[in-house]
Amino acid sequence: MSIFRRQHHLKAGFGLGRTGEITTPHGVIATPAFIPVGTKATLKSLLPESLAQAGAQAVLANAYHLFLQPGHDIVDEAGGLGAFMNWPGPTFTDSGGFQVMSLGSGFKKVLSEEFAGTGRPDPAEAAQRSRPSDAHANVDDDGVDFRSHITGDVHRFTPEVSMEVQHGIGADIIFAFDELTTLLDPREYQEEALERTRRWAWRSLVAHKHLNAERRHRSEQLLFGVIQGAGYEDLRRKACRDLRAMHVDSPDPRGTGGFDGYGIGGALEKENLGRIVAWCCEELPEDAPRHLLGISEPDDFFAAIEAGADTFDCVSPSRVARNGAFYTPTGRNRITKPVFKRQFSPMVEGCACYTCTHYTAAYVHHLFKAHEMLAATLTTIHNEHFIIAMVDGIRRSITEGTYEDYKAETLGRFYGS
Repeated sequence: MSIFRRQHHLKAGFGLGRTGEITTPHGVIATPAFIPVGTKATLKSLLPESLAQAGAQAVLANAYHLFLQPGHDIVDEAGGLGAFMNWPGPTFTDSGGFQVMSLGSGFKKVLSEEFAGTGRPDPAEAAQRSRPSDAHANVDDDGVDFRSHITGDVHRFTPEVSMEVQHGIGADIIFAFDELTTLLDPREYQEEALERTRRWAWRSLVAHKHLNAERRHRSEQLLFGVIQGAGYEDLRRKACRDLRAMHVDSPDPRGTGGFDGYGIGGALEKENLGRIVAWCCEELPEDAPRHLLGISEPDDFFAAIEAGADTFDCVSPSRVARNGAFYTPTGRNRITKPVFKRQFSPMVEGCACYTCTHYTAAYVHHLFKAHEMLAATLTTIHNEHFIIAMVDGIRRSITEGTYEDYKAETLGRFYGS
């Protein structure tokens, strides 16, 4: 049985965008939706209650970080992620693959804007830059050996270990173990990694089905397959077809045998984001949710939603908030600027977030200048509310048939054109 119910589509000729509902053991997520990231079972500086007040429908935590500290067994004993962090709604965890191969390897994932418009690198340069000789993660066909960024201890993740960790954490929606690649990796390595990810997806699916059957004291967890392939259309489409075809006889009569949804991962050139997401969504089943990993900029939301994506996660709104950056309808601003020292009105006039309805820009400016922890809390509340509300507005505009106007007004004001 599908966990996704489609409700409205964008009008013909204007993309694959849609609204819908994802049903999880801990509630329904109305889509499109932004899912804030609470990496270590917390969104830095916020109470879960504050995140709910900001409008969040669900939260995503990180399997790698919770595996290292406090340990997935501790979270399991606590009753699972939601009980552990006092979050009653739906929860996600990623597979840990990104962190295992970025934090554990000495190279960082190349994000869209870092590589936008520069063309593809020379293969020799790519090989040298993307797989440094001092890497602390070693990938083989069975899994990945990596060093903890906390203690330096060596650990090993395989698809089966990732499933064990994520089932212990107990999120409603979890992701198959996949191999991180970057835009600097040559085509040959992308093909090799894609085949490895395909095999790992199958192993993840088999392990997941058995764990769902064995762990009947917990709610059934939902597994998303992860689509890689960088900027190559044939690889992206192949990955989608391979994952869509996977089906195992489930020992759990509650299970469907295949993936419950799909995550679109990997590095993307910003200018090609919509095109790549559309390649995937054209291949994926209509009755399955599609999660795009790691975006939070307004233009990216519109491009991805038009291409058919349903949910999104990113650490950026909270990360930039801790550095004093806040979102406004006319773009990002910095609360530490001198102009805010005597602004005894909200950071954003008319904003309905808790910060803007209770505190002045001058006060938040003071908190940053005084290095007070409350500065990060108040700015993070605002940023999360702003992004969540923007995506909620997209969902509402699709339902009401006003999407084109909402897009033009929102992006025109934010980017000044």
